[in-house]
Amino acid sequence: MTKLAYWIPGIDQIKHYKRKNFGADLVAGSILSIMLVPQALAYALLAGLPPEMGLYASILPLFIYAFLGSSRTMAIGPAALIAMMSASFSSQFALQGTPEYNTIALILAMLSGVILLLLGFLKLGFLANLLSHPVISGFVTGSAIIIAASQIKHFLGISVSGASLLEIIEGTYYQLDNINPISLIIGLSSLILLLLLKRYASRFLEVLGLSKDTSVLLSKAGPILAISLFTFISYEFALASHNLALVGTVPSGLPLLSMPDFSFNLVSDLLPAAAILGLVSFIESISISQAFATRKRQKIDSNNELVGLGGANIVSGLSGGLAVAGSFSRSAINDEAGAKTQLSGLVSASFVLLTLYFLTDLFFYMPKAVLASTILLAVFALIDFKAIIHAWHYSKHDGIAMLGTLSIVLLFGVETGILAGVCLSIFLFLWHTSHPHIAIVGNLTGTEHYRNVERYEVEVEPNILTLRIDENLFFANCRTLEEKVTELISERPDVEHLVLMCNAVNMIDISALESLETMMQRLKSANIALHFSEVKGPIMDKLRDTHLISELTGEVFLTQHQAIKSIKN
Repeated sequence: MTKLAYWIPGIDQIKHYKRKNFGADLVAGSILSIMLVPQALAYALLAGLPPEMGLYASILPLFIYAFLGSSRTMAIGPAALIAMMSASFSSQFALQGTPEYNTIALILAMLSGVILLLLGFLKLGFLANLLSHPVISGFVTGSAIIIAASQIKHFLGISVSGASLLEIIEGTYYQLDNINPISLIIGLSSLILLLLLKRYASRFLEVLGLSKDTSVLLSKAGPILAISLFTFISYEFALASHNLALVGTVPSGLPLLSMPDFSFNLVSDLLPAAAILGLVSFIESISISQAFATRKRQKIDSNNELVGLGGANIVSGLSGGLAVAGSFSRSAINDEAGAKTQLSGLVSASFVLLTLYFLTDLFFYMPKAVLASTILLAVFALIDFKAIIHAWHYSKHDGIAMLGTLSIVLLFGVETGILAGVCLSIFLFLWHTSHPHIAIVGNLTGTEHYRNVERYEVEVEPNILTLRIDENLFFANCRTLEEKVTELISERPDVEHLVLMCNAVNMIDISALESLETMMQRLKSANIALHFSEVKGPIMDKLRDTHLISELTGEVFLTQHQAIKSIKN
């Protein structure tokens, strides 16, 4: 039972559910659904899919995650970045608007879910670390810019496609003669209204006498108000006759679970894209879940998150929905509304289900330009140029990683950008570890501490050279240590003893071991003894039976101070 409870955290939540939390979860779920419905429709539009597929992705996946995921308050469902990536990948195999395109989106969701599920069962959540924070930040900012640019066509009432920013700009330029002024007016008006509501709605509600917290929560219903208003205007003034693009017919009810038609050749072609989609959705989701769990001092298990998110995506594909992930904006609303458990997500999913059964007729006259404005408002918060400036000032390497990923995403699209980001992260890691910080250290007068001679006034012995190695020693950097030692020894003809201070070394692989043995023989030929100090126990356990220790020309000392005193005497 314990093992089952580990893989299905929902069992524990049900077992220990407190009746007093029901009211809070019910209210939070109700408020969450007000935000989820317009976003589900908008993100389906962003993915180039029928609007109902966004709603389908907001029902069963939420039930699955509630039982399999470890976060108590994270809200999952359609997300802007994942929707755009789904569109980018699917458009490589079929044209938007065709049944084949919709099928590929379903297969992508299922495949990414299967991959995440397998990674979770194999406990490989650490693979997300292949993407560094600067790379993720650059990728998200670049993707948000492309998302924003891709919505311009709905404002202008034109047809434009493209995976990169340049393709979108070029396509828009050639369609400028076909701009629909009604669509532009509706889009800009709705965007202005949304911005005004976001900034002033809560203040207005406070003036009416509502509490600050209640006002903030109710102000999040701005998209529903804007969509309702412009849908009414569209209906009342028959704007469809002016070629205003509308959502159109949305089928009512939930489709039966079914396996989309596929061939094994298609699956093999989609696997790389599905792996990238799954990895990004996991990174986005785990970051959100950890942020809210830390705030509430709750535990998050990365493998549970892989399984929960994987199961949610599989069910989403089977039920006719697009790929899903955690949503920061909806999770924040869920948390602010007082959600205690995933029951709030189940309440939200139930409201979406009721919407599908009873309210789909209201979507017919909904302008696509208004949905585009809700997307723009959501992705504006993802564009973070300040992070690039901060990274550049703090670390040029991180700044290069962020700018490089951002540029590649904008120029070549999200798929190339994320692959380049992974490669860039690995390259920068290898570059950093292959150039370890090696400092000459000396004794702080009157103490037993040893510090960098370039930073402190220290005492050094002319015949003793002590090097502190601030990195693990392995195949990528052992040659760098050899070269550094050779260089320093050649500059110091009086040196008779070399002490390697290893307090920061946590690993020495076989390549580094052989390199140290070679270095010892070279030093021996120059009448220089090699010593080690502050070697950690696990490292010493492995070195004890090696030729390095058995043939060592010097000694292994417990502390650096002990080494200097012993050699001097």
